[in-house]
Amino acid sequence: MTVDGKITTKNFTPIDFTSREDKLHLLRQRALGDAVLIGHSTLKHDNVRLGLPYAELREARVDRGQTPYPLRVIISNEGRIDSRLKIFQSDISPIVIFSTVRMPARYQKLLRQKATLHLSDAAAVDLGWMLQQLRTEYGIRSVACEGGATLFRALLEEDLVDQLNLTIAPYMFGGAGAPTLTGLSRDFFPRSIKCSLTDVRTVGEECFLTYRIKHRR
Repeated sequence: MTVDGKITTKNFTPIDFTSREDKLHLLRQRALGDAVLIGHSTLKHDNVRLGLPYAELREARVDRGQTPYPLRVIISNEGRIDSRLKIFQSDISPIVIFSTVRMPARYQKLLRQKATLHLSDAAAVDLGWMLQQLRTEYGIRSVACEGGATLFRALLEEDLVDQLNLTIAPYMFGGAGAPTLTGLSRDFFPRSIKCSLTDVRTVGEECFLTYRIKHRR
């Protein structure tokens, strides 16, 4: 995020204000997870494959007993996911979509050719249930969430986040229309969320922070 707490511009353009080191840092965190999780809006704006372009990251995963690439997981309440996105153009790892029966039939037909669908009867995806399904059906023990802010906030509200990796970039955007780490909502959390700083390092003009999220008792 920027020094003033913005994670993107008011137009939600893909992040391009961080350094090569930050992008490598993201890939390293992605490589640690058994699965990588992304919300539909972020996937649509960034149009990423969620792969691991560097062989050493894939080899390290295999050495740890993981698959070369993490399972790719998409969250979308409405399910209007474009099957032409880049993520569906590569078969590096299976894709799992958690959505609801609100997903139109024509989207279901196209997406079932490229991914496994889990559709619930609820208005929105139950994130706790989603994580439980990943554990029981796919053997997933760790998940790297790459946003966006709406999904991250929802996970925080359900007390489902263990760790936050945060990069502070040397810019300020200003304005109320650009989202912060927890999105554009004006509402406070029902109760404050306590973070515990576990690591800090600086590379060039960027600061890399790691926090443990203290769970509610």
